[in-house]
Amino acid sequence: MITEEQVMDALREVYDPELGINIVDLGLVYGVDISDGQVNVTMTLTTPGCPLHNAIAGGAEAAVRRLPGVESATVQVVWEPPWTPERLSEAARQRLGWQ
Repeated sequence: MITEEQVMDALREVYDPELGINIVDLGLVYGVDISDGQVNVTMTLTTPGCPLHNAIAGGAEAAVRRLPGVESATVQVVWEPPWTPERLSEAARQRLGWQ
């Protein structure tokens, strides 16, 4: 059985190439829904016009698909609520020099 923790660990392997920080620590992942081998991830990006939209969302989907027991995975990018810097993890804040 796939757990949310496993999915989040897989998503930590997906980095925003401009910032060099994973999408979990950036606070881009809003939710994970798991049902009978199907994983649905709801996430956002730092800006709606992000030129790496497809690469980041595709990387997230690929990371989840690699998990044992995952039969299908989808990533839905949403814009509400909008991302704000308050969603950054402490590790991301330190890396960016935002204390």
